[in-house]
Amino acid sequence: MIAAMALGACTRADGGPSEDKPVADAGPAAELRLGFFPNVTHAAALVGIDQEKGFVAKELGATKLSTQAFNAGPSAIEALLSGSLDATFVGPNPTINAFTKTKGEAVRLIAGAASGGAQLVVKPEITSVEQLRGRTIATPQLGGTQDVALRAWLAEHKLKVDTTGGNDVKVLTTDNPQTFDAFRSGQLDGGWLPEPWASRLVLEAGAKVLVDERQLWPEGKFPTTVLIVRTEFAKKHPQTVKALLSGHVAAVRWLNAEPAAAKKVVNTGLAKHAGKPLADSVLDRAFSQIEFSFDPLAGRFPKLSKDAVTAGVTKQEIDLKGLVDVTALNEALKAAGVATVDASGLDKK
Repeated sequence: MIAAMALGACTRADGGPSEDKPVADAGPAAELRLGFFPNVTHAAALVGIDQEKGFVAKELGATKLSTQAFNAGPSAIEALLSGSLDATFVGPNPTINAFTKTKGEAVRLIAGAASGGAQLVVKPEITSVEQLRGRTIATPQLGGTQDVALRAWLAEHKLKVDTTGGNDVKVLTTDNPQTFDAFRSGQLDGGWLPEPWASRLVLEAGAKVLVDERQLWPEGKFPTTVLIVRTEFAKKHPQTVKALLSGHVAAVRWLNAEPAAAKKVVNTGLAKHAGKPLADSVLDRAFSQIEFSFDPLAGRFPKLSKDAVTAGVTKQEIDLKGLVDVTALNEALKAAGVATVDASGLDKK
């Protein structure tokens, strides 16, 4: 359990000590370096780091909060594993990849942030999966959550891509703003995208929804954004991780309690970090696709790991036990009078 860990193993891939060197509790960190994406699926992050609301900063106290925006998960994970980030909001598949790459040592999933908010949007003339043959579909980054979802879905429908030994459909990995421009100019046939980009293509570029990813999951719930931390950082600075989670809980509760005000804060954050705010119609549609929650939906992760194999981006499924540690989160939830969440057995090695 992260909150109680004073000793433990870290791999060198974590940028930390080797397994035979203990890591002691060093008290609150001088600085917390936190990653996020300028997407509506990261609304909890945008609200949490907002300077005026100050949810996370207030809880951190004397610890300096530094933030960095990323386009997609693999880039954020690279920064985390190199030691230039301490924690990040990210999608589930890059989280699994980091856990796999470091043999279960370097990262821990400590909270959820969002469920839903991802769709395959395409040109209006495309009305079936078979009509995707010979088309070009975009995702934010190879191995990212939407990239895996698209590749696995195509494989299940017997359409091959570069990672599954064929070229029935071309998958182009590109930054979301470039995807929008390329679709609008006719260079792309669609994209499996997070919000607000799915909504922007629908409302501003004439796309239609072919697949709402919620339709593919039990109860329509699947993790889109979670919060993870470097294991070494959590061991050295458990008080800072607790403070981060307390701020995250406060941000998500406010986000759900005050959606109108939250949309304004999120749009301000998008304008700051993505260059421009969203039209009200896009923001409203994007929010309607997402459930903001502390629950990481840990029980979905084995299927996500299997999907990565089906998608051809990883070679084999991995035992994910030990990935999830919601101990400090549940302490923060109890303190706030909110129901705790379950690790679905992935908290035990």
